[in-house]
Amino acid sequence: MPDSTFDYVIVGAGSAGCVLADRLTASGEHTVLLLEAGGEDEDKNVLIPAAFHKLFEGPSDWNYRTEPQEDLGGRRLYQPRGKMLGGSSSINAMIYIRGHAADYDGWAEGGAEGWDADAVLPYFLKSEDQQVHTGDPAHGTDGPLVVSDQRSPTSLTDRFVEAGVELGYSRNDDFNSGGQEGFGLYQVTQKGGQRWSAARAYLHPARRRPNLTVWTDALAHRVVFETPGGDGQGGTRATGVVVERGGEAVTARAAREVILAAGAFGSPHLLMLSGIGPAAHLKAHGVEVVLDAPGVGENLQDHLVHGVTRHTTDRGTLDAAESLRHAGRNLLTYLARKTGPFTSNVAEGGAFVRSSPDLEAPDVQYHFAPGFFLGHGTRNPPGESGYSVAGLVLTPASRGTVRLGSADPRAKPLIDPRYFSDEAGEDLRRSIWALRLGQQIADADAFADVNAGPYEPERVLTDDAEIGPFLRAHSETLYHPVGTCKMGTDDRAVVDPALRVRGVAGLRVVDASVMPTLTRGNTNAPTIMIAEKAADLILERAPAAAAAAAA
Repeated sequence: MPDSTFDYVIVGAGSAGCVLADRLTASGEHTVLLLEAGGEDEDKNVLIPAAFHKLFEGPSDWNYRTEPQEDLGGRRLYQPRGKMLGGSSSINAMIYIRGHAADYDGWAEGGAEGWDADAVLPYFLKSEDQQVHTGDPAHGTDGPLVVSDQRSPTSLTDRFVEAGVELGYSRNDDFNSGGQEGFGLYQVTQKGGQRWSAARAYLHPARRRPNLTVWTDALAHRVVFETPGGDGQGGTRATGVVVERGGEAVTARAAREVILAAGAFGSPHLLMLSGIGPAAHLKAHGVEVVLDAPGVGENLQDHLVHGVTRHTTDRGTLDAAESLRHAGRNLLTYLARKTGPFTSNVAEGGAFVRSSPDLEAPDVQYHFAPGFFLGHGTRNPPGESGYSVAGLVLTPASRGTVRLGSADPRAKPLIDPRYFSDEAGEDLRRSIWALRLGQQIADADAFADVNAGPYEPERVLTDDAEIGPFLRAHSETLYHPVGTCKMGTDDRAVVDPALRVRGVAGLRVVDASVMPTLTRGNTNAPTIMIAEKAADLILERAPAAAAAAAA
């Protein structure tokens, strides 16, 4: 297979890569190659919202595991990541949450100039095709990403919202309009009762363009660099990517830029395989150092979720929907009308609350599922019905790393989130607070006539000395890793505010890894926003707000 040259080579067809592939080819002026290590997004379970957990640990999942987590009893936690067109937007729970203005203002204050809340809002609007809040200036209606209400939420989810109101919290019908606090139903990235991934929103329409080439089953091995004069004294530029396709290695050359969009695990991993990272670590694995960049793979953050589950006498759970008695009928309903329980995103209800009244913004989030969702759906008790209230700390202080396990590009990176490792113990303290409230929600009067008693924990926990060990034994990822190629201007920043890798030319990172800190909420919508803004930066266009004002 001969080498090929394009204007831009993008590594990773996840959420960010799909956006970039669309936006960079829209004018017809530039040629783009999009590389995806996985395959097409053709599995039927991609489209059926409630079936997303059936994709876990299969061929469309990178199927990562963490290193043993010292503060979680040595457990190695499963970390699913999408390995197909659409990436994790093809296997996620489809929740559309932008985050809080304080998140983005904090980025800007920390050195990410141009990423404050006012600057990023136009890119959320640009991406969004809001189906419900169409008259609200806080929402967009002309973008590719369809955002809708759920088609067939369960009555149990309504009870969850009632429970929050019963406990003194407000009802919130739109978490993305500027007021994030309160209890409500999540909006989802679905169209007509089917998943509307970044691939369906951005990539599939763009593939009709002759200036976009997509290679699936194409594993990137390393970025290629050239130094004019070969003297090693600056001027190092990324010029392409060595990629394995069909058992053969080929160099895809980039006349303008190489763009890494491989995610919070994949992008730092590829940088280190390419010689950009902590020099001593690279040398220990026999990787030639192109640039000593100690921040690569640092600053890993994630949302760690912990659930409260209850048995229920309610017959409308997702557990009942998938039982042998009902599954066939529900599938027919879904196929014929795209309604019913199979349209559920599982985590139907949500809430944002403050663990202390003096906080500027919510620091705890809840996801409510009208069913069991234990061990990522693998430990659900057969033949039983339940409901789950899962809490998490939105702004964790713990920081982890991604490191090379080997110089072999086929080997998985070493992922060490170091959950609950912050020295002050704030992550555990706030998680204990969140579990206490989660128990109150699950046992509120709103559930009284359908609550059949505790499942996990096996009884109501009241003592911190009991709650802490429970959290260490049962907490799991909520699939929001970020931060490993953080954006900024300090010594540990990997990319500058234009998302260019500092110290080399022709190379950017555009995905969740550039987030300096986690956003308050689910991370898919912010990742799409980052890519929308990045497209303007790459093409040196006026920011979206200025462009709209000039139109």
